[in-house]
Amino acid sequence: MNTRARNETAHESAEDGESRSLPPARLAFGAATWKEISHLLLNLPVDLLAFAFVVIMLTLGLGLSVTVIGLPLLAGGLLGCRLLGRMERARVRGLLGVSIEEPRRLRARETGVLGRLWTTIKDPVAWRHALYFFIRLPWGVLTFTLTVVMLFLGWPVLPWAARGLANADRAMARALLSPSDELERRIAELESDRGTVVDTAAADLRRIERDLHDGAQARLVALAMDLGLAKEKLLEDPDAAAKMVGEAHGEVKLALQELRDLARGIHPAVLTDRGLDAALSSVAARCTVPVRVSADLPARPAAAIEGIAYFTVSELLTNISKHSGARSGSVDVWRSDDRLLIQVRDDGRGGASAEAGSGLAGLAERLGAVDGLLVVHSPAGGPTTITAELPWRDREDARAAR
Repeated sequence: MNTRARNETAHESAEDGESRSLPPARLAFGAATWKEISHLLLNLPVDLLAFAFVVIMLTLGLGLSVTVIGLPLLAGGLLGCRLLGRMERARVRGLLGVSIEEPRRLRARETGVLGRLWTTIKDPVAWRHALYFFIRLPWGVLTFTLTVVMLFLGWPVLPWAARGLANADRAMARALLSPSDELERRIAELESDRGTVVDTAAADLRRIERDLHDGAQARLVALAMDLGLAKEKLLEDPDAAAKMVGEAHGEVKLALQELRDLARGIHPAVLTDRGLDAALSSVAARCTVPVRVSADLPARPAAAIEGIAYFTVSELLTNISKHSGARSGSVDVWRSDDRLLIQVRDDGRGGASAEAGSGLAGLAERLGAVDGLLVVHSPAGGPTTITAELPWRDREDARAAR
């Protein structure tokens, strides 16, 4: 009797007022249940083929490791385990509804053929995949057998049993087919952050080159030409030559100011000499909005962290000057445990956002590249509060590390 007939029979009995009890409640055979049953039935052929591949390739590779072909064969087997793992994740995702993050791509950290070969052999992801398929064969035999038996003899309990066996499959896949826990994810984050740092450094170099070319360099070229003309007129027309020399003197002052501004943009001298408190007070004094600065630091952080903090505040104060419409602002800097905290407030119109494409989004990326954090709270109508966190490193420890 099929499921529909049984349900109809139970319904009719209840309507007739018979005293016998109804069948116990059980899970419906929905699409998810049938997917789980399909997964369990596929376990045996899939696990058998994967087990055979792992045993043959790794046994041959390890057995022939003393020969020329042994290690390449072992490396090929491990790469095959990675491929099998990708296919198994797709099967688990499609039939069990479990989305497992893909491990990062294998990247050789050593140069040359032997370096890449050794990187593959040391790959922890491939070895965990090999372990997964090695222990799966008895499990595949068990789940296939139980599912077939229940399909013919244990129909009422099949949904519960399929769910339990499928949950064990889910747990096994998460444990052995996921990236290498926190370390693997952290490596992927650091690789992404390294790209951000490189891009930011390249952009800064292009900015410095552009400022030099369009500013001080162009002014110095014009200054050299003016002094050359003044030299030619020195004997013929001393008054005109003196006037040209006076103009050149003014150009020298402007060129020096531009170079000072450029140097301040690279790394201000006040930051090196007097620390973050004095440097932030200096940059706040140049803001078009009155800004109060408070720095409560027991010691000076590492120079790199100090520089990032300075340029973070500089950019935030520039945003206040240009976009906020504020009447006042404040900068507070303090240390909390192993973090350097920066909070910049203004009473402007609000609406600041760190969404992709904005200046704050770029600032958040640069902070994230050094394990920092940027939090923006800026409701429409204001006020705006932006909090930045940076890892604290003592200046002495940084010097000792070098």
